[in-house]
Amino acid sequence: MAIEKTYTMIKPDGVRNGHIGEIVNRFERAGLTIERMELTNVTEQQARSNYAEHEGKPFYDGLISYILSGPVVKMVVSGEGAVKKVRTLMGATNPADAAPGTIRGDFGLVMDENVIHGSDSPESAEREIGVFFG
Repeated sequence: MAIEKTYTMIKPDGVRNGHIGEIVNRFERAGLTIERMELTNVTEQQARSNYAEHEGKPFYDGLISYILSGPVVKMVVSGEGAVKKVRTLMGATNPADAAPGTIRGDFGLVMDENVIHGSDSPESAEREIGVFFG
């Protein structure tokens, strides 16, 4: 596997509930490198750009409101097979389906507030890094 970069974001519920340190620790223990990290609020433009594929779906407005509801930790993470590795560490999108030991399995409570976002492909990672870090 090649060294790649991916984008990940600890969402407002993960920040609010104090999971930043544990999540970063899990990435580092998995052999990933945090290249950039920033605690910030997402702008509406960034939110709409990042979730454009969901526009028009019933949950879209709630998703945008949620991601704007508080600070997030945005990160560029790198390592061998970083996209797949981060997705594995995150667990299933729905915390109810996420295995214990995954970020969502351990910290997620409901589908609408599932702690963390991660790029689903190297192409998405490149686009999302551009959206959030310019």
